[in-house]
Amino acid sequence: MQYAGFTLRNNLFVAPMAGVTDRPFRQLCKKLGAGVAVSEMVTSNSLLYGSAKTRRRANHEGEVDPISVQIAGADPQMMAEAARYNADSGAQIIDINMGCPAKKVCNVMAGSALMQDEPLVARILEAVVAAVPNTPVTLKFRTGWNRQHRNAPTVARIAEESGIRAIAIHGRTRADQYMGEAEYDTIAHVKTLVKIPVIANGDITSPEKAKYVLDYTGADGVMIGRAAQGRPWIFRETEHFLATGELMPAPLVSEILQVCREHLADLYAFYGEDTGVKVARKHISWYTKGLVGSAAFRRAMNQLPDVRSQMAAVEDFFGQLAQQDARLRYEEELPQELAA
Repeated sequence: MQYAGFTLRNNLFVAPMAGVTDRPFRQLCKKLGAGVAVSEMVTSNSLLYGSAKTRRRANHEGEVDPISVQIAGADPQMMAEAARYNADSGAQIIDINMGCPAKKVCNVMAGSALMQDEPLVARILEAVVAAVPNTPVTLKFRTGWNRQHRNAPTVARIAEESGIRAIAIHGRTRADQYMGEAEYDTIAHVKTLVKIPVIANGDITSPEKAKYVLDYTGADGVMIGRAAQGRPWIFRETEHFLATGELMPAPLVSEILQVCREHLADLYAFYGEDTGVKVARKHISWYTKGLVGSAAFRRAMNQLPDVRSQMAAVEDFFGQLAQQDARLRYEEELPQELAA
């Protein structure tokens, strides 16, 4: 797929998720089949560039191309400065956040709150595109502010006219948050209006759902978010299904243990052991959700204080699973927490 000047291995995207799509997770998803993995959003507030959190979010050392960094804010000049800063720090694509529904973002008129002010949207997009003439700029937004104001078609046209190279649309409004079901009619309509690539996002939880959404909307690609938490191999499963029409067998428990081992090692190295252990807890919870005996395991694991005990617990849990079945088996069809 051609996207923002890059030739991708496929049309599968990792959605930017705060506290999730750090460099270790992005690298893992790319290794397991994603064509692009977008970073956690980086603030446009230049006063925060020196913070440890912002420095980590701007750390792309060893990351596979293309490196896409999402920025968030509501002031055109600050957004332009943030784009330049990140481009200078190694970003190869600048992605603008107009999709986040979180109150702390929307309360300062950033994220999806910007969709209420279409002239401001245009000023921000034009300022960012002008600030980084040699770096492609993309945009992620929602279908609208609420169900009575689904203005994604207007925002999409503004984006194309402003020089945005591709757009990703989440099939919910800002008011919907993550409730209810995503709708794809708005995305399908937008696809008929613009010539730039359109990426569909929202409730893509399986290879079959990815194909359905691609066929229904005519979108150029799909963006997977929460369904990849604890299940990053969804990208290779989807890549295989789209290419062959066949589902891959469930992965071997031994392989998923190795994936988890390597991911945890990357987290410990990236954050340092103390913070790494804390960050790893949520990933271990996601990896084990829905597996036999996982509830008791998670309660015990969340009390473990250090790398050695955390890794030993993971080894023991998956070791016991492997004795029951060589392949990964969920107690349910799909854990509800992953079905988003």
